Amino acid sequence: MLSPLEAGKDAIILEFKTCDAAVDKNLKDTVKAALQQIIDKRYAASLEAEGVNRSNIRIYGFAFNGKEVLIDGGYINDLKLRT
Repeated sequence: MLSPLEAGKDAIILEFKTCDAAVDKNLKDTVKAALQQIIDKRYAASLEAEGVNRSNIRIYGFAFNGKEVLIDGGYINDLKLRT
């Protein structure tokens, strides 16, 4: 998690996951699970408690399968995830 030094600047939350063939079909499923984990475990709550506006929080999921990597994300309010 990266907190902004100045009010009104963006904060960033990163989640890294390794693709588990027993759970995920592909890297896209893994990156979606990483983003969903950020929402489900309320990682943004501590940033919001510090005064960071939710519209200034970016979230990114990193999915790995060997040397293959997929990254997805964006502003937390713009992503279509279960909340």
